[in-house]
Amino acid sequence: MNKTELIDHIAASTAIPKVTATRVLEAVLSAVTTTLKDSGSVTLAGFGTFTVGKRAARTGRNPRTGDEILIAASQVPKFKPGKAFKDALN
Repeated sequence: MNKTELIDHIAASTAIPKVTATRVLEAVLSAVTTTLKDSGSVTLAGFGTFTVGKRAARTGRNPRTGDEILIAASQVPKFKPGKAFKDALN
């Protein structure tokens, strides 16, 4: 399922126009992104928790030349599924 299909599903299951469903989805994604940028976390009970993890700097290799390169430290998004979400899949 892609973003367009998700918007269609939201609109159909809630009987709201696609334009409204698009704005709602964009608002949710924006809120999650903004919160994670501020090093917070977003917990959706029964679904899961979005957090920010830290990836340490490390040495890698350029695949074309084989030269060692330094890969800078970075922050990465993480998701831990909730129990209800995991149970729904099994």
